[in-house]
Amino acid sequence: MVRSGWEPIPTGRATGGTGPARFRERFLQGEPVETGVRTSILDSWQRCRSMGLSPDQSDLPFREDFDPDDRLVHAAVPVLDRLQSRFAGSAINISVADESGTVLLRRFGQTSLARSLPEIQSVPGFVFAEQVAGTNGIGLALAERQPIRVYGAEHFAERSQGSACRALPVRDPLSGRIEGVLCFGYPRSFEDPALATVIRKAAEAIERRLLGQSSAREHALLRAYLDTGAEAAAGSHHRAGVDELALELHSRDRAILMDKAAELISRAQRAAVDVSLPDGRRVTLVSRPMTSASGVEGIAIEAVLPGPSPREHLAIPHQVDELPGFPVEAAVVPAVPPSGAVPVVVVPGHLSVLPPSGRVPDAAPGQVVTGATTAGADGVADGHPHSQPPARGLVLVGEPHVGTYALAARRRLELLSEASGRIGTTLDVRRTAEELAETAVPRLADFVTIDLPEAVLRGEEPADPLDDLRRAVVHGIRDDCPFSPVGKQVHFGPATAQLRCLTSGQTVLEPNLKAAAGWLAQDPEHSERLPTYVHSLIAVPLVARGVVLGVASFYRAQDPAPFGDDDRSLAQELATRAALSIDNARRYTYERTMVLALQRRLLPHALPDQDAVEVAHRYLPAESDVGGDWYDVIPLSGTRVGLMVGDVVGHGMLSAATMGRLRTAARSFAELDFPPDEVLTHLDNLVGRLDREDPDGKGADIIGATCLYAIYDPTTQRCVMARAGHPPPALVHPDGAVSYPDLPAGPPLGLGGLPFDAVEIDLPENSQLVLYTDGLIEDRHRDVDMVLDELRAALAHAGRNAEETCQAILDTVAPAHPCDDIALLVARTHALDPSRIATWELPADPALVGEVRAAAIRRLADWGLDEVAFAAELILSELVTNAIRHGSGPIRVRLLHDRTLICEVSDSSNTAPHLRRAATTDEGGRGLFLVAQLSQTWGTRHLSEGKAIWAECGLDGA
Repeated sequence: MVRSGWEPIPTGRATGGTGPARFRERFLQGEPVETGVRTSILDSWQRCRSMGLSPDQSDLPFREDFDPDDRLVHAAVPVLDRLQSRFAGSAINISVADESGTVLLRRFGQTSLARSLPEIQSVPGFVFAEQVAGTNGIGLALAERQPIRVYGAEHFAERSQGSACRALPVRDPLSGRIEGVLCFGYPRSFEDPALATVIRKAAEAIERRLLGQSSAREHALLRAYLDTGAEAAAGSHHRAGVDELALELHSRDRAILMDKAAELISRAQRAAVDVSLPDGRRVTLVSRPMTSASGVEGIAIEAVLPGPSPREHLAIPHQVDELPGFPVEAAVVPAVPPSGAVPVVVVPGHLSVLPPSGRVPDAAPGQVVTGATTAGADGVADGHPHSQPPARGLVLVGEPHVGTYALAARRRLELLSEASGRIGTTLDVRRTAEELAETAVPRLADFVTIDLPEAVLRGEEPADPLDDLRRAVVHGIRDDCPFSPVGKQVHFGPATAQLRCLTSGQTVLEPNLKAAAGWLAQDPEHSERLPTYVHSLIAVPLVARGVVLGVASFYRAQDPAPFGDDDRSLAQELATRAALSIDNARRYTYERTMVLALQRRLLPHALPDQDAVEVAHRYLPAESDVGGDWYDVIPLSGTRVGLMVGDVVGHGMLSAATMGRLRTAARSFAELDFPPDEVLTHLDNLVGRLDREDPDGKGADIIGATCLYAIYDPTTQRCVMARAGHPPPALVHPDGAVSYPDLPAGPPLGLGGLPFDAVEIDLPENSQLVLYTDGLIEDRHRDVDMVLDELRAALAHAGRNAEETCQAILDTVAPAHPCDDIALLVARTHALDPSRIATWELPADPALVGEVRAAAIRRLADWGLDEVAFAAELILSELVTNAIRHGSGPIRVRLLHDRTLICEVSDSSNTAPHLRRAATTDEGGRGLFLVAQLSQTWGTRHLSEGKAIWAECGLDGA
């Protein structure tokens, strides 16, 4: 394996069935070749086979119409002469071919090498393009547009099996266009890693000479313009620089004029265009074709300003920068030029640009200048004394094709600048891909398709970019192009540009789709007619942080010119920026999915069965991030129900996890039958403790939360509630009237040391209590008071059930794009039928226990609960006896017939009983044990005065 900075080449024998030859034979026999052959070589073999080339083909086409005086020839001859001298006596041959693969120059280290070649290949003119010569250095360098090595059996043609070569594209430094290829050929045994450096430096030398030629051509054009200007100085026009015509011309205005001037040069025709500047002024740009003395054809752009020009004598010398090694022919001017000079600088690789206004220092002896003068101090112009015609000034001078490149470069920079602001505005994977397509169409491509693995769309990292690839975006100038639709799974054939792009991670340019191998194999259903709509393709991998996320395909249809290297570079830059945004969106989507899954896992999976209220609920996560909102419905003793909503400050995993801890704690406090204000007090202490337990000890992430807790009692139709910094609830009365109860706000949880006040209100049957978090009403685009009025209007409807009310709130009040989570809980109240409630009050007299048991048995018989009468009788007997013995009067007994039979005994003592295991010798201590065994559940509820002991019996046997 030989390594020299490029791809490693397996150096097996060219014949004999081993090394590259073995893989080549397998390929030619139609067997699959997946490893052992470099991607660029395998792609070239597939193209050769699709074009019907034969490995034993020996003749190459010859062109007699090539230009022996091509600019590439002039630039390359001195470089090749030096290379020939360096490799004299060696077996290396050196070739320079043009952009079509036609060899323009040939040099040999040994003269005898030329005699060993077919005569037609020893002179310039034969063609080594891939489509006629198969896999070779020159053809593959043009096809791949990058440095190439081809070794032995990697050549497609049999005639080249014994040789190796290195080839490198030569580009025009001005336009970036590939002008040709420099190629070193040598026997396979001559492989030397140092050749990579030599060929690279030689190509750079040729490119520098190309730059020098272009600069000299621009110099010639500028001299021609100045000579014309000098002759016209005595005529009708003042000739000055743009900034001499308007000394206060803003840099923004200059940029507008330069941009329009470059466009006029690229059109290569005579024209006059009015340009409006932002300050209201109008400038006319006039394009004038011109030819230099050496025959260089170009365009000069002059600016014409309306109104009088300065009357002072202006002599405008023009300085031409000289490139090292490329002297400019010009006249030598005196040491001191006229005052008021404004130089025109030739910018290599662009156009002749007039710099900002101002005086230039006196020219040194030998400085290259030529001059043009305006009207004299007497103001004579056009032969009329004191006339002041519009002033004119040079803006740009250049060749049309250079102007086209300059204009295209400016357009590309503008597109990249625009892409920075348009791509990645959201953290949505699909939308980010759409923004890439919308940016590229129509300024770069006519159609764009983007394919992403399903894993990326879900926010996961793809294990294989080809696994479950889905069409994510189709965008173009028309809707009739037969692309696979969005959402469909796509499969790419083995030779398609997209597959090569995904497997290699490199951008692939297909200038001619009709000749692209494997194109129809991609998706015959949709791609068979595609080449009739589009003709050129750039496939770019979406790579971010070393991971291939998908592929973007750019298609050209309207512009007859195929995509070039500049287009490929631009598409790659756009795709790189978009890939980073897509990866950010993917990572955010993954994190958001995890947080949302945690959030939903920590919220109630199903609401408990109870008859006190009819409940409807909603949870809507924020679009940008998931917060810590929660809701809960908690069945309590005595047929009561607790309703709770809360909101943890912040977003993300920490808020969701904190929400889970607070909801669990709040439910535990509520199930202990604490009143709302005490529940909030315990939660406040918990939040403060969580802050103090911060592992960093710095309180960097201070936990804060709000909460609203209400307890509704269907036996009394009253509700007691308290809130900690939470929005107030809305109350919908049975007649549809809406109010916001006057409930003290209380401090948010976590501040500590401040009390919470509870308020008790009446809730008649069929009233609705609406609890919500601040995400419903707080929005930076809406006023809170206005939203509360909207909520009032949405709720002002009698007869709705809880589900209808919940949906109406979301439809009319909730923001379309919530920036914070929304938790919504609607409870429509029911009342327990008074006939299902039995109450007795008695003094603390043990003799009355029997009377209470008898009355309870009769009531149970009336309710049809004879099956549970025995258990209820024992429970009541034990509870009443304990109240008389250990409590204080008066004693209140209550039976509630709901989903269960509830037995309650209350007294005025605050001492709560405790379950214990009595010893065999104890005479007492078994009463509560019997109660626990006979009931489903039991407990103690503290009242404002005293306590209540309760037990629930199931009705399964009733």
